[in-house]
Amino acid sequence: MSNIVIGIDLGGTRIKAVATDDCGNILHQYYQPTNDGYDAIWKKAISTAVDEIQGKLKCRASLFGISAPGLPDATNSAIAFMPGRLYGLENFDWTEFLKTKTFVLNDAVSALMAEARFGAAKNKSNVIMLTLGTGVGGAILIHGKPYQGSFHKAGHIGHMVIDSEGDPDIIGMPGSLEDAIGNCSIEKRTAGKFTSTEQLLVAYRNGDEFAAKVWLTSVRKLAIALATLTNILSPEMIILGGGITEAGKDLFDPLEKYMENFEWRTEGNKAEIVKAQYGDLSGAVGAACFAREAFND
Repeated sequence: MSNIVIGIDLGGTRIKAVATDDCGNILHQYYQPTNDGYDAIWKKAISTAVDEIQGKLKCRASLFGISAPGLPDATNSAIAFMPGRLYGLENFDWTEFLKTKTFVLNDAVSALMAEARFGAAKNKSNVIMLTLGTGVGGAILIHGKPYQGSFHKAGHIGHMVIDSEGDPDIIGMPGSLEDAIGNCSIEKRTAGKFTSTEQLLVAYRNGDEFAAKVWLTSVRKLAIALATLTNILSPEMIILGGGITEAGKDLFDPLEKYMENFEWRTEGNKAEIVKAQYGDLSGAVGAACFAREAFND
């Protein structure tokens, strides 16, 4: 049991923790409210999760992986930049706190690691993942390894510009993909008629013409973004995760039709677009995968 790695996904709402073995099998999992706010509260929640898992397995983990929002530092030992959320997270020394070597990764990159090692992209080399939810997150796999780029900022696909004349998003980019399809902008996109993508989809399925126009415009913009990414990175697969993918065929069918128009398919080659296999444990599983690989590099 000495090769157990614990992966922890630190979200604003919940902490999800898993113990994994060398083959990626989940030996135990644990959920705990985060209570985003005072750092003493979420740190206590982390300690509770770790104690519960190690107590259940009757052994200590050999490594920890942390999945968290924000940008990790150069050594993936802490989150270096995450203003406005999870007070106390920035530059927090996880190895000292957990008394065990710990590696830290952005949450979207963690989700991709889970898919790349054990999920939809297993045995794939060049992959892009987008998470479609409140906002739009992203991550990139190149030659089988997560690409974080200089300053560990790579993969923020949600801030890709789709409309240069559009309103600025949260980092100041005009007409971004995040604002085109993320749940964060649904009221603005529907002039207040809908307050969630789920409501919009219900109306769309019931034949509401206004809902159809809004939804299909968003899917078209997503297709433009994905086609652009295929030109830049030429992935063999694009994985879509997050709550908006629960739209199922109402997302994937029109998306494929738009991709037929926009994607440059040389010699008939195209990027396969699939739904993520892992659910809300992807961040925790991916963090454990990354920790194991980073330690062995």
